[in-house]
Amino acid sequence: MSETPAHARISAAIREARDAGRVALVPFITAGYPEKAHFIATLKALSLRGDVIEIGVPFSDPLADGVTIQRSSRIAIESGVSLPWIIDELTTARTAGTQLAPLVLMSYMNPLFIYGYDALARDAAAAGVCGFIVPDLPLEEGGEFRAALETQGLGQIQLVTPTTPEERIAPLCEASRGFLYAVTVSGITGGGIEIPPEVTDYLDGLQPRSPVPVCAGFGIREAGQVTSIGRHADGVI
Repeated sequence: MSETPAHARISAAIREARDAGRVALVPFITAGYPEKAHFIATLKALSLRGDVIEIGVPFSDPLADGVTIQRSSRIAIESGVSLPWIIDELTTARTAGTQLAPLVLMSYMNPLFIYGYDALARDAAAAGVCGFIVPDLPLEEGGEFRAALETQGLGQIQLVTPTTPEERIAPLCEASRGFLYAVTVSGITGGGIEIPPEVTDYLDGLQPRSPVPVCAGFGIREAGQVTSIGRHADGVI
């Protein structure tokens, strides 16, 4: 493992954006959508504007994804996209010297468990991945996964929501690596979501409690939302 862990690249990129006077942008894509052949080219294009990139691992039974991501995942799965395919593509690109923004994989537990935690951490690190977001892995059940990631300098990004009990916020902040994912609404992702105005107080309350940058996500799809929410978070997903 390198002296500086890979997950520190995520935090550094977000803080660099804030130091430059702008909110960090974390674009999300479903891996291999709409065309598998364009995956790396899409990541290269996004790296020109995005500070960190979140790559969705297509999964057949998501719990946090709205219709748009569900549809993109279905198309990607039908074209043969899988977690091993994603790792292979990223590894090949890195070996070829392709420069990308810090990468985060968003996946549900099933693909990660099937891959094997130790092998996944090793292969993901070799592929240039810096961290993971796992919506269906509770903090209390994630010790084995986090330990495997830490051996390779990778980190798990924890999620908090407006309904997270007060006593759970501090442990989630302390366990998060790269950034803290602040979900803006209670529900699933989607463009039709109305972000409540009180979300600003919620975000403002997280900022001083998190040792890593706070990035807000869910329902954010327009430049105006990025600007307004960016006044209360370090980054916007």
